[in-house]
Amino acid sequence: MSVRAMWKGVIHFNSVRVPVKLYGAIEDRNVHFRLLSRQDLEPVHQSYINPETDEVVPHEEIRRAYITESGDRVLLEPSELEGLEPEPSRDIEILGFLPLHVIDHRWYNRPYYLGPDEGNTEFFALVDALEAMQVEGLARWVMRNKSYVGALQLYRGYPMLMSLHHTEEVIPADSLAPPQGPALDKRELELARQLIEMLESEFQPQEYHDEFRERVLEMLEAKAHGKKVRKLAPKPRERSIDISHALEASIQQMRKRA
Repeated sequence: MSVRAMWKGVIHFNSVRVPVKLYGAIEDRNVHFRLLSRQDLEPVHQSYINPETDEVVPHEEIRRAYITESGDRVLLEPSELEGLEPEPSRDIEILGFLPLHVIDHRWYNRPYYLGPDEGNTEFFALVDALEAMQVEGLARWVMRNKSYVGALQLYRGYPMLMSLHHTEEVIPADSLAPPQGPALDKRELELARQLIEMLESEFQPQEYHDEFRERVLEMLEAKAHGKKVRKLAPKPRERSIDISHALEASIQQMRKRA
């Protein structure tokens, strides 16, 4: 399957300009449903209803407003919001270069692949420089009337642009109450260490699927062919046991599998 570019831009810093194409690195694979009328199974559509009169309000009569904490309605015109949108641009401005892994994963939002556009000499020179210097770029760009901040980085030699959350979106860890509980004794700590060592492995992403989505598709396929759908019985909850017994039981199970 060939992936089509979703946007074009130009990476620039100082006098360097690198034309690039942006490709989506993830896609929506959720199962989407249509809403139908129960009587004739025809598709239905949503309408805006006035709760005072129960009448349908035409789309052209809808006004957008912001409700303040005191309950005041601040009416907005579409042109007022459009006037606040960032200026359209194809520039991906590099604000600076950082050592790898300085940006922790809490800030990561959405990944995009980058490919060359209008020649590739500058593109591959940039890739080689990022690889050789082991750095990532902090970038800023505007795409489809929205401004982004992101990280220009390499993934196994493939350049990527990772959009980042804004600072007001990330909840600081110190805003949470620190976890508290009884201290573990030396025996419990040793059991935990043994269990972790026995479970050491490599991340194999191909092994992890959306199991709910797969069950939904399997059920839909069966219903489409007139087959009876089998309901899955919920698994019984395991009883809570002492941490030492739980660790010992887990280690015994791992040894039997080995």
